[in-house]
Amino acid sequence: MTTGRLLTAFNTLVDADPDAVMLFDAHAGRGPALPVTRQELRARAAEVAAGLRALGVERGDCVAVWLPNWSQAVAVQLAALAIGAHVIGVNTRYNVEEVTHVLAMARPRAVVIAHGFHDLDLLGRFRAAVDAAGTDAPSTLVATAPGAEPLLDVSAYDVGAGAVPFPSSCLDGSLTPSETAGLATAFTTSGSTGRPKLAGHGETALVQHALAAGRRMGIRPGDLVLGALPLSGVFGFNATMAGILAGAAVLLEPTFDAAGVLADMADHGVTHVAAGDDLLGRLVAAWRVDRPALSLRWIGIADFEGRAKELSAWAETEVGAQVTGLYGSSELFALTAIWPTDYPSELRWTGGGQVVMPEIRVRVVDPATGRVLPEGEDGELQFRGPNVVEEYLGDPGIAATVFTADGWFRSGDLGRMVAADVFQYICRMGDVLRLRGFLVDPAEIENRLVSHRAVRSAKVVGVPGPEGGTLAVAFVVPEGSAEPGEEELKQWCAATLAKFKVPSQVHVIDQMPTTSGTNGTKIRAAALREMAMLRQPRAGR
Repeated sequence: MTTGRLLTAFNTLVDADPDAVMLFDAHAGRGPALPVTRQELRARAAEVAAGLRALGVERGDCVAVWLPNWSQAVAVQLAALAIGAHVIGVNTRYNVEEVTHVLAMARPRAVVIAHGFHDLDLLGRFRAAVDAAGTDAPSTLVATAPGAEPLLDVSAYDVGAGAVPFPSSCLDGSLTPSETAGLATAFTTSGSTGRPKLAGHGETALVQHALAAGRRMGIRPGDLVLGALPLSGVFGFNATMAGILAGAAVLLEPTFDAAGVLADMADHGVTHVAAGDDLLGRLVAAWRVDRPALSLRWIGIADFEGRAKELSAWAETEVGAQVTGLYGSSELFALTAIWPTDYPSELRWTGGGQVVMPEIRVRVVDPATGRVLPEGEDGELQFRGPNVVEEYLGDPGIAATVFTADGWFRSGDLGRMVAADVFQYICRMGDVLRLRGFLVDPAEIENRLVSHRAVRSAKVVGVPGPEGGTLAVAFVVPEGSAEPGEEELKQWCAATLAKFKVPSQVHVIDQMPTTSGTNGTKIRAAALREMAMLRQPRAGR
């Protein structure tokens, strides 16, 4: 199979078995999932390509896709590549300010928008964002849910450049790649260090990565990948493309009701899941109610909430799935690295792994001196290869700040090399603690805290100490009605950790402050730092 053009690879799959199901449009357990065959998806994408051309979309243009996980979103990606255009995903949760930023930076020629999804006022947000962006108004394609009647009167969605219904016919049509490969897709970054950036990736890189990731995940024809994370985010998109190009099918879930999604997984026989510990934790809680039989063989887990080890142990013990940690980002693709199965669980269940293809190169560098560090020493993870962001939409000047003089991408992540092409992710550079002169991964303290029977989750942040240096401050959420005391938890840490790693304060809170993004729910460390600063004892009190 070709490793350069997505439509060539896709057409090869269609021609080999046109009636094989490629996608299921599911409904979180509410009614049967609707199968979409390979041939049906190609025909739908061909209709969309014709519709985009009629709206004036040309090579090099951007198409914004503001849809939930519907098969139409995959069709638009394929259609855009037939024209030579690229796609930017827009999360259905985005507010007016976030949508305005995407419109201003990406300047899409057309926007594909969902009508009547989940009682969300996407139209109101869209109109407000177009007014605020101050750019040329895009044309609009209005899509309704799979299986629903199309919206014929779309005049309300015309923001100045015309609006048309999303093509509803699926006539047999061809889908030919554009003359040359160019930019294919872009993802918004988390924005943890400023306004979100729009990281663009080329078509060749997308195909190479999807094929390599699918092989490393062990996906085979006949398998079924869970598509519960938004396709607008790099995590959900990469897992879906890996499944498609491996010849498997993908179960698309537009909303996440844990019990309903779990029922769909059991009914359809999902074999592969790549997700954060937030999503997996909700699935595990639902599983413990009814304990349905699952067909899971492989789980790739990202540790967003500090529960990866707990959930990995559950999956391997209760379900018999192979679990591995992952590494990636919007700028590097979400499945940049996956741990090989022969590594021990204490490494395999953490972030990092072996890069999924030899073309990806990784090194660890001393951020102060730029010296490349040997195995076992901690520094900044830096990358080169086809997976690295190709351009930033709307702000090409960003590249100068994120690449080294010799062309390596600065990830901003702390890590260490374990072997050739194998590394362990530790934490964000900004989250590492310097305690008594030593660099300490906050996860080391967090893991000790969550091993206490009365602690459900924990997060440790650093704040300036009264005499200089850094203080480690812990926040814990209790398990059930348990009320662990601060001194009890400090002593619990002191039993196994070095004295300087014992948190100076431990605060019990009802829940962690979180943010929901396209790749999952993450704890807001910055909010906890603010809380920690406010709770510091004042001199003279």
